[in-house]
Amino acid sequence: MAIRIVRLGTPRVAGEGLRLGTVRRPPRGVKKTDFARRDFYDVWLPELAPSAQVVSWALADPWTPARWRRYDRIYRREMATPAARHLIELLATMSRTTDFSVGCYCADPTHCHRSILAELLEGAGAEVAEMRG
Repeated sequence: MAIRIVRLGTPRVAGEGLRLGTVRRPPRGVKKTDFARRDFYDVWLPELAPSAQVVSWALADPWTPARWRRYDRIYRREMATPAARHLIELLATMSRTTDFSVGCYCADPTHCHRSILAELLEGAGAEVAEMRG
């Protein structure tokens, strides 16, 4: 089994399992009852999203290598808190027996916290499937 890292709102693939939204805010203009039906997520897990302040900072300017390195450091620091570490360890353990996916809305996975989260999950022992857009 493996955790799939996905872009929320994209069509699901066979075997993807439960989709967890690791985003700070629910999708705009979508009824809560339609989140899963419209391929956003089944369960919202904002505790694994960057803080609102970090999201605002990240969206304020285009990415440069230096900004991305700073973002990476800040997000990893936020995920080093006990609560976030416990969730990452839980998901890593669950990945051994359950199909599920985690994702975000960002169009570019190379400049999205989900790429960092994939590394953190792997570091906790999770099997992570190849990331798709």
